[in-house]
Amino acid sequence: MFAPSLVIFDCDGVLIDSEHLASIAETRVFRRYGLDMADDFIVNHCVGLNWASGLAVVEKHFQWTAPPEFVAMAEEETHRVFETELKAITGIAELLDCLPMPRCVASSSAPDRLRRTLSLVGLHDRLAPHIFSATMVANGKPAPDLFLYAAHEMGYEPGSSLVIEDSVAGVTAAKAAGMQVIGFTGGSHAKPDLGPRLTALGADAIAADMQKVAIILGV
Repeated sequence: MFAPSLVIFDCDGVLIDSEHLASIAETRVFRRYGLDMADDFIVNHCVGLNWASGLAVVEKHFQWTAPPEFVAMAEEETHRVFETELKAITGIAELLDCLPMPRCVASSSAPDRLRRTLSLVGLHDRLAPHIFSATMVANGKPAPDLFLYAAHEMGYEPGSSLVIEDSVAGVTAAKAAGMQVIGFTGGSHAKPDLGPRLTALGADAIAADMQKVAIILGV
């Protein structure tokens, strides 16, 4: 059981079950441009990264350069899918309602996307205004900048903060920031090897659902 002063939540794959939906939407748009992209490429290589970093991975792998309109088209397709299919992670609302310590969000997503997606599933008002985006710092995950920024803005030391993350990039960033980490494997995108991978990167505990997170946090 951990007793952090501050809990920092990633968004996609931790608060909202979005990673698999975003992967489907983004892959659909990449294929419109002729890329022979496997169904699980995005999940395997881009989860946890901001748009610029994720797109750079795709461009390098496929030796392809995205046209200027690509990001807007991918965001539009992703939001269209989210509007009809996005759901909150099971049990997250109940956890937020009983969590006694301060909490915030630190996500690779842009502020507008965070506002829209969290609002779609009824979580925005539970977390606002303490919602931080990688656009607010120089370097996104796997650099520690975003988590350090979030802790500073909330008034807490990194060593007293705990991060809940579902991605390789996110766990790497949190450990680099000197924080405890719960690796979360309850998203629909999570493969059986995700827990061991996050543990190997330094995750202090693994939780497959929010009930387990509550037990780890002692709430």
